[in-house]
Amino acid sequence: MTKTKSKRRFRESVEGVVEARRKFLKGAAVMGGTVAAVGAAQTLGFPYIRDAEAAKTTTWRIQTSWPGGIGLEIFKNWCNSIVEKSGGELALKPFGAKDVVGDFQLFDAVKNGVLEATNSFTLYWIGRIPATVFMSSYPLGLRNPHEWDVYFFALGGLEIAREMYAKHNMFYVGHVHHGPNIIHSKVPIRSIDDFKGRKMRVPGGMVAELFQAAGAKTTLLPGGEIFAALEKGTIDVADYVGPAINYALGFHQVTKYISMGPPGFMSIYQPVDLMDITVGMPAWNKLSPKMQQFFESEVCEYSDIHHAGIQKADQEAWPKFTAAGTVVTRLSQDDVDAFTKLAVPLWYNWANKDKDAARVFKIQLDYMMSGSLGYVTPDMIKGQKLKWT
Repeated sequence: MTKTKSKRRFRESVEGVVEARRKFLKGAAVMGGTVAAVGAAQTLGFPYIRDAEAAKTTTWRIQTSWPGGIGLEIFKNWCNSIVEKSGGELALKPFGAKDVVGDFQLFDAVKNGVLEATNSFTLYWIGRIPATVFMSSYPLGLRNPHEWDVYFFALGGLEIAREMYAKHNMFYVGHVHHGPNIIHSKVPIRSIDDFKGRKMRVPGGMVAELFQAAGAKTTLLPGGEIFAALEKGTIDVADYVGPAINYALGFHQVTKYISMGPPGFMSIYQPVDLMDITVGMPAWNKLSPKMQQFFESEVCEYSDIHHAGIQKADQEAWPKFTAAGTVVTRLSQDDVDAFTKLAVPLWYNWANKDKDAARVFKIQLDYMMSGSLGYVTPDMIKGQKLKWT
């Protein structure tokens, strides 16, 4: 049995896979992969729909938020594989952060046709779609990658995301995992009190409000501008993604400390930072139904490859930080409890911004209060109310 067939059988046998994911994968040449098959997924040719000479290739310009490192490398390798996998029907022309437009202009660039697609951090679009604050991990919310897969594929999250993006003439193809965010700082941060007065880069939204409530002075910067801000002293603390990419960006050269949550809780504020692949609706509608199914499956595959590749690189990066003299500090469970008290009112404030945000949060809240997770208890949310239920 080939690895491709084994992967298909594994996916199809997973109990509880919902209709959304069945649609995601139905008719695709290759279903999503397990970590063990990541390498095979990158190298196997995908016999697909038609010969490369049978019709003109459709080429999409797609820009990522990654400014460099393993994230950009994996993104470009995946993009460059699509033309062969699709039998020449679709090609992706990849661009790194700021190659075509600024990171915070990506939404408008896709909406207005400057780019056909984007691979950005979903949280960046809270000003356009408030519910996106609940489409990537938020402070003390869902905490593991598989919980987000359950939300999107089993609890209706994918359909809701597509409804919201369709209002902007865009098609949300799917979420993309990469890993937790960590905090780099010039001074040691060992408790919630150490954030007071610090000039801190965060991704905005609820995360910014959480650290503001803890006493930090927050600012929003794209990833490509963090190093310079730390170097100049414009900020002295910066949240960004994981160790591999942050090392490649040189954060160890301008900071001495990394702060994380207690052991096993790498990041209390964004333990599963999510990106997505979104395509302009005109470009999406030009694809054949089979090609749409193929691309949906490929985004699912890309999420697996992207997540596993970055985790591998992260393990290789930790010794490099040690060699550079970086000191890792950890918050305590008492700090987690203190941050939770600050976070719960913020959950409701953001959920009450519009009906879509409330709908998304309510699904996740019910999941967090269920026997499956138990992160939230009735006493934790006592006195809080949703405008829309």
